[in-house]
Amino acid sequence: MTTIGFSTDQDVREDRRTVPTDEGDHERFSHFVEKDKLTEAMVMGTPVVALCGKVWVPSRDPQKYPTCPECQEIWDSMKDDQGPEA
Repeated sequence: MTTIGFSTDQDVREDRRTVPTDEGDHERFSHFVEKDKLTEAMVMGTPVVALCGKVWVPSRDPQKYPTCPECQEIWDSMKDDQGPEA
């Protein structure tokens, strides 16, 4: 009797380096959107607009991707404009 299986002799490692952003790199990041818009988009399949301007229908787990640097920069500047919280 012959058994077919997978070899465990090799160690496979995921490459987690990020590539510098260029046109089209929006797919490699998680983006900032309004929470209520995100919920609606996930349920209804409607497109959302991120702070950086990307428009898409969310379908992936954003925690699996690094944060969009452009969205992060905009978010940080919005928090700075509001001043200290009361």
